[in-house]
Amino acid sequence: MVAFAATCMSLISHDVMSHPTASPYPLGLILPLTMTISCAGTAWGVPMMNDPKGFHDIAWGSSLTSRQDLVATQSGSQITEYRQKTEPSSFAGVRMTSILYVTVDDQFARVTIRYQGEAVHRQVLSFLETEHGALERIPGQMARGLSQQYNWRGSETEINLTYQAATERGFIFFDSRTLAPRFNDHIGDSVE
Repeated sequence: MVAFAATCMSLISHDVMSHPTASPYPLGLILPLTMTISCAGTAWGVPMMNDPKGFHDIAWGSSLTSRQDLVATQSGSQITEYRQKTEPSSFAGVRMTSILYVTVDDQFARVTIRYQGEAVHRQVLSFLETEHGALERIPGQMARGLSQQYNWRGSETEINLTYQAATERGFIFFDSRTLAPRFNDHIGDSVE
């Protein structure tokens, strides 16, 4: 956010210097900056207890091609997405919109979970705190916001949860800390 604000201020300064009669506060820059600052939720991060070192019974780095319980849904030359053959998918004891298992170079590296609803969000957040560590809420921080972000970081796994209150949509990413950075190497190869 600081980088965004600095970029906006730089653009405003450039605009005023090159056009002395122009308004020093262009609406196109001030409005997004104001919305970003006023709508930003809180991001909490805690060290992870009980690093899962994968997801459910699948260790990071495993090949998913021979698993009977998963089916490939999208595939690129290096990145492949799988889903469970049996639906509906569940996590934290509740139904999820979707759970995708993602490999990079045929090594299991990420799980992407999508869910819907405030009650589901509360249950998911409670489950993650119980399993991986309580969030450290500092007095004065917002516990609610339009976009809430939470992070647990273990020795092998990183879990990121983002919840958008306006649409009541949640996203959870379980990432292998060593394999997930490889996705950046294959951005042009991402599944479409």
